[in-house]
Amino acid sequence: MEYKKLSIPDVVLMTPKVFEDERGFFMETFREVDFKKYCGNYHFVQDNHSSSSYGILRGLHYQHEKPQGKLIRVVRGEVFDVAVDMRVDSSTYGHWIGEYLSEENKRMLWVPPGFAHGFVVLSEQAEFVYKCTDVYNPGDEYSLLWNDEHVGIEWPIATNDVVLSNKDEEGLSFSEAPKF
Repeated sequence: MEYKKLSIPDVVLMTPKVFEDERGFFMETFREVDFKKYCGNYHFVQDNHSSSSYGILRGLHYQHEKPQGKLIRVVRGEVFDVAVDMRVDSSTYGHWIGEYLSEENKRMLWVPPGFAHGFVVLSEQAEFVYKCTDVYNPGDEYSLLWNDEHVGIEWPIATNDVVLSNKDEEGLSFSEAPKF
């Protein structure tokens, strides 16, 4: 596994070694000792799997009292995955980072606690799986507005193609959203 710190150094792009032949492929998706070395001493307690179609934008979500770190990968299709630093004491506070994750590139993204997270589906269909460092707590979840001008995310999709849930349509602006 190759671990690459991005422009927000706590967010890590992971690229597995893929072994392919006429039978298919094999890759290792997680090894605890290496993950702890490159990403930090975290323990995963919940795995999630979602399926969405083109234009679905989920996020930008985070939990405030019980923040979740997320190890993300796409097993079908392609998404543009985004993390926004909500940590007030961070040198990258308010900055965002985006990466393309797909079944073809097999890359994974580590988004630590303290970040708002979301993605938009760029393929006809996408399946998205992720490990979490804390359990989902619906009373503690917040949604940062996906198109907040202060954050300025450059989504690679036309605005009129974006499909949102009611919760995400009513997301909080960056100035209103609780910070860490």
